[in-house]
Amino acid sequence: MSTSKIVLITGASSGIGEATARRLAASGHHVVLGARRVERLARLAAELKEAGYEAEYAELDVTDLDSVRGVVDDVLARHGRLDVLVNNAGIMPLSLVEELRVDEWNRMIDVNLRGVLHGIAAVLPSMRERRRGQIVNVASTAAQRVDPTGVVYSATKYAVRAVSEGLRQETPDIRVTVVCPGLTRTELTHSGGTDRYQDAIRDALDGVGLDASAIADAIGYAVDQPDGVDVNELVVRSTASLQG
Repeated sequence: MSTSKIVLITGASSGIGEATARRLAASGHHVVLGARRVERLARLAAELKEAGYEAEYAELDVTDLDSVRGVVDDVLARHGRLDVLVNNAGIMPLSLVEELRVDEWNRMIDVNLRGVLHGIAAVLPSMRERRRGQIVNVASTAAQRVDPTGVVYSATKYAVRAVSEGLRQETPDIRVTVVCPGLTRTELTHSGGTDRYQDAIRDALDGVGLDASAIADAIGYAVDQPDGVDVNELVVRSTASLQG
């Protein structure tokens, strides 16, 4: 296993973010949990510390650049470095384009894409100065195919995948990993969207959805590689998944 790293995880209050915090903390890394739901973060951090792991938390809104920079600056001030950023926060309200749910489109763009860019903007200067670090961007298999009801969601995830590849080429000293989960049981479908489409995806998740720990293991694999090994992209699907 690699040496202990300081890891900031966005969207850490549930789902893939929470599972990743558990996985990385158990592997000996110091995890910084970021999300808006502070009470959940506090409970998770307390549980991890009680188990003997290193964890802390901070309120973080990925749609607010000042919020993200504030958390990153605080981590740098107290620890002297930030080794890994896991850009995980995301939302997925499903609907047809013709329904014109523009507010939901904008919210997806703000969280899923702008939030990733805010994270990159906050950590990149210090990583470039140290000439080391890793940025893990959680995209989706929707970054590789488009289905009706998920057009705008796919657009944001295609963009995250493009940003990841471009950043990797720009920054040879920094490892950049994009993780593309297939259907995964999280709270991603619990708000917004058209009821019948959200209900349908929840039914599918019950049958073929991955546990979030599977994605956390993939992220942990990429993080724990030696500095000279850059895992560029991981696609993780259930063997029972209907996705192509």
